[in-house]
Amino acid sequence: MHFAFPPRKSSHSHPYAARSSRSPFLRRTRLPQYLGLFALAAFCLYFLFLRSPAPTKPPPGTPGAVVITVMDPNLSKSYVEAIRDNRKDYAARHGYATFSPNTTDYPLGDSPKSWSTVPALRHAMTLYPHTPYFFYLTSTALIMNPSLSLHSHIMAPTRLESLTLTDIPVVPPDSVIKTFSHLRGDRIDFVMTQDQEGLAGGSLVLRSGEWAKYFLDAWFDPLYRSYNFQKAEAHALEHIVQYAILFSNFWLRFLSSGSYMRTLAYTLLGGMAPSLPNSPSSPNAS
Repeated sequence: MHFAFPPRKSSHSHPYAARSSRSPFLRRTRLPQYLGLFALAAFCLYFLFLRSPAPTKPPPGTPGAVVITVMDPNLSKSYVEAIRDNRKDYAARHGYATFSPNTTDYPLGDSPKSWSTVPALRHAMTLYPHTPYFFYLTSTALIMNPSLSLHSHIMAPTRLESLTLTDIPVVPPDSVIKTFSHLRGDRIDFVMTQDQEGLAGGSLVLRSGEWAKYFLDAWFDPLYRSYNFQKAEAHALEHIVQYAILFSNFWLRFLSSGSYMRTLAYTLLGGMAPSLPNSPSSPNAS
């Protein structure tokens, strides 16, 4: 006897049906991969958060700081000598070194010569790899009180914490980005001042380290130099400290253990210096 349709099969599977043998095999073959990924993740966490670099003792004769001033070859010889003597006198009192290259020493292309400040700082770090501080001072400024050392007057952690301006606009008067209020003095790598027009880049201090190198390389990036900012590197710096930090702060914290920038009162690091004879601000400048 034949039926028009085949008989239906039950749609209910056996409650104790055996599982495919592929699953345990795959789990066994992927176990080394999982262990490898776990070990890699643990190593990354150790390297980023727990590993502290072994302290290295600087070789004998390493200066405690380098005073950097970039000279314009168009300045008069007497003016350049006066500025260099001022820096050398200050450095000799505290065991520092001086570095005064020319603006023409660096390939700037069509960029303004004021951009030479950035590669000059990077150049000094290469020449003095074990020096902890790099103090840039513009060629239009004088060190008026050479008895004050950079460390005791500004960069000592407790002193720096007492001097910093916290929770104020990074670029006055109305920047929405404000300075941090919770950083310790020993975690600050970049110190500069403000004036009534914005950041005063004529005087700044960088602590040597991976963050400082990264920061200078980012500041001198060809993209920033191609923007044709009105004040060249000064406006590029204002852009970086206000906006670039918003998306790069996560990586900066890894590089610098949470350190970044601090702003001081202008009279502490910038000050006001009288004009030298034949200075660029003098009518007799050559």
